[in-house]
Amino acid sequence: MTASPELDAASPTDLDAVEKDPLDEIPDELEMPLFDHLEELRRRIFYSLAALAVGMVGCFLAVKPIVQLLEIPATGVKFLQLAPGEYFFVSLKVAGYSGLLVSSPFILYQIIQFVLPGLTRRERRAIGPVVLGSSVLFVAGLVFAYLALIPAALNFFVSYGSGVVEQQWSIDRYFEFVLLLLFSTGLAFQIPVVQGLLGLLGIVTSRQMLSGWRYMVLAAVLLGAILTPSTDPLTQSLLAGAVVGLYLAGTGLVKLLGR
Repeated sequence: MTASPELDAASPTDLDAVEKDPLDEIPDELEMPLFDHLEELRRRIFYSLAALAVGMVGCFLAVKPIVQLLEIPATGVKFLQLAPGEYFFVSLKVAGYSGLLVSSPFILYQIIQFVLPGLTRRERRAIGPVVLGSSVLFVAGLVFAYLALIPAALNFFVSYGSGVVEQQWSIDRYFEFVLLLLFSTGLAFQIPVVQGLLGLLGIVTSRQMLSGWRYMVLAAVLLGAILTPSTDPLTQSLLAGAVVGLYLAGTGLVKLLGR
């Protein structure tokens, strides 16, 4: 049997074009000089910093309700200002974290707009679920820390010193503890997103993730000890348990993706 003249005449480049998956193509691919790339990056950074500044100023103007909200878990505790201007600097710190949180959707949009021209159709389809999942998990981490981790840690310290010391805390030290725990927990809740990306890229399969559960338990314990600013075992155990649960959920997600 002889091959058809059409196939014999086809060049390797033509065959590659026929076999190439359209989802792996970059739509509207344009060559852009390096200077234009740098100018685009500068513009996106400027917009992001401007949004961050607006968010921080807005949160500073409304900082008292935010501070009162973050003080709710510390029931029965009296906060002291141990140095002149301590509450002012605490207000700046709270406004900074809050402004970053408020402006993060716009900053994320600027990042996506910068990298979008270089992504294939397949990668563009994955952006929406990844961004949505990451945002939901980060907010879930903040809620989990606020409702579970912070009250558990504070109750431990209050009950441990009950009858021995009067609970009067530095407002600066308290907010360092709360803000660090909130944002570290939000970042820890990104584990399923990282797993999903590794699975989609074919770097790690769900079987490999499940087979390494023992190492993940050890890593979760270490992560709980590192991320929690307190040293009480209850807070560390709660965070470690949440990390293990998220890892198993991420493994299930990768399995559903067929990886």
